[in-house]
Amino acid sequence: MRKLLLLSIVTLNLGSIYAQSSSYWQQHADYKMDVVMDAKKYQYTGKQELVYTNNSPDTLRKVYYHLFNNAFQPGSEMDARLHSIKDPDARMVNKVKVDGKEVKVSRIETLKPDEIGYLRISNFKQDGVAATTKEVGTILEVTLAKPILPNSKTTFTLDFDGQSPVQIRRSGRNNSEGVEFSMSQWYPKLAEFDFEGWHADPYIAREFHGVWGNFDVNITIDKEYTIGGTGYLQNPNEIGHGYEDAGVKVTYPKRTKTLTWHFVAPMVHDFTWAADRNYMHDVVKGANNVDLHFLYKNNPKTTENWKKLQPLMVNMLDFFNKNIGDYPYKQYSFIQGGDGGMEYAMCTLMLGNGTLAGIYGTATHELAHAWFQHVLATNESKHPWMDEGFTTYVQDWAENELSDKKVENPFKGNYNAYYKLIESGKEQAQSTHGDRYDENRPYSVSSYVKGSIFLSQLNYVIGKDKLAETIKRYYHDFKFKHPTPNDIKRTAERVSGANLDWYLMDWTQTTNTIDYGIKTVADNGEKTTISLERIGRMPMPIDLLVEYTDGTMESFYIPLRLMHFEKENPNPSVKRTVLNDWTWAASNYDFTIEKSKSTIKKITIDPSGLMADVKQENNMYEVK
Repeated sequence: MRKLLLLSIVTLNLGSIYAQSSSYWQQHADYKMDVVMDAKKYQYTGKQELVYTNNSPDTLRKVYYHLFNNAFQPGSEMDARLHSIKDPDARMVNKVKVDGKEVKVSRIETLKPDEIGYLRISNFKQDGVAATTKEVGTILEVTLAKPILPNSKTTFTLDFDGQSPVQIRRSGRNNSEGVEFSMSQWYPKLAEFDFEGWHADPYIAREFHGVWGNFDVNITIDKEYTIGGTGYLQNPNEIGHGYEDAGVKVTYPKRTKTLTWHFVAPMVHDFTWAADRNYMHDVVKGANNVDLHFLYKNNPKTTENWKKLQPLMVNMLDFFNKNIGDYPYKQYSFIQGGDGGMEYAMCTLMLGNGTLAGIYGTATHELAHAWFQHVLATNESKHPWMDEGFTTYVQDWAENELSDKKVENPFKGNYNAYYKLIESGKEQAQSTHGDRYDENRPYSVSSYVKGSIFLSQLNYVIGKDKLAETIKRYYHDFKFKHPTPNDIKRTAERVSGANLDWYLMDWTQTTNTIDYGIKTVADNGEKTTISLERIGRMPMPIDLLVEYTDGTMESFYIPLRLMHFEKENPNPSVKRTVLNDWTWAASNYDFTIEKSKSTIKKITIDPSGLMADVKQENNMYEVK
């Protein structure tokens, strides 16, 4: 009862988001599912009831469901992509020798019928009336029995049969570390419909987009299995497995073979779980009375690392709460499973046999996704740079702040990776759909690295304090919504007062690069004239530091006219002169300093290293 009351309170609080904007709307889906798992066959059956609220101004005559399991079948689009892409994910292919040459072969194409994944739908009804369905790869097209009018609800019911595939990508059975069930993307999931229309993308191995709603899920499985995942367990004192209240001893009736785990999850857009007969399960308290669950294999070689991870994640939760905003749920689970690290509602599935440093980095990244994707629910498929990039930024920031050995620029490695991408000539604009990059490596750098630089460079553009305030306000204004690239831009504009449309456009919608240079440093009597040039297409404001032979220094700030903004001095201990602004149309800029050239030791464009200038060698003038 206590937990149900808590959920009611949380749900009521989350409901207030709809009052934030009279023009914004989003769909809502409440799921009820009853699932029975045949663990020996890796197969399951289920019933689903979904109450769908159409908050859009459109009348809907079709809906679409994702059937993600169907990707793990020979001939699927995911299989085809593994054949066509130049650098397939190593986890998804086998290396074989053909005529003496190493060839990468799709693991999907060799799956046998009892190894594939599938999700089959039957008995689909809308408000009790049969609707017409058509399975198209990983999408179920549904022609409705009756239209769904704007601002109305309808109820869908269906039966489903599934088979958990051999673990190839994210979901599946018996992963590389022996976890039996990684149950992500396992159920018929309604596709999102928003202001852009339907997002019924095929599953090709990239990211996701989902409808906000509430989940009520019963999972029946052999009693030996421990489950971790999304939501709050409603019958902990019947289940046990480490979930029972303190002092309670859980016993099962003598002939009990299975247990039914009952989870509820308020205001999420996905539901994931994992199960294994050999899980250890620890629970520690985090900030704001959040339960942090750790479910990991009972492996003597790795148990110590999982124990050491726990206080580190308590500290990380506290850091994210303070610097982004309070985590809104009352549990988060770190679960050994999957094929690397992947974010899900209230949990992550992550590999756990590595070093402490390795699992710490993975756990930190995935926990950060609890904010940047599972509360700020961007469309990962269309804008993977927003959730992956912002998560990478706060991960690097947090790990540095909580480290005993802090570095001045924890994002330096990201800049170097971005520069290598530029040198390769393989960059595609961040407006590219996640599935449609030519190769995996450019996708990864664009999403994780360049997406992170969007924020670290924004520090350079508007200032450290304004960026910190932007992150908090972005979370406050758009939690439990589907923010777009324009929303983070407008948030930064509201906080700083700067015009930033140029920044969003050039950085994310083009492959324009930043390249400024010191062209000449010339004597001008007792003064010195410095000539700068903009070589790259993307404009920026300029911070410039002059160091003198007597050990003193001063800085100069050249505002960018497009911004109509003047940044505060990032280093108040150094005297700064604000110069006239630099227009985009002018490729050259001259200014004069009141000292002779002979007194100058060094001149540096962007001493912070936070501006992603692709040719660093022309950013400095130095007298040797």
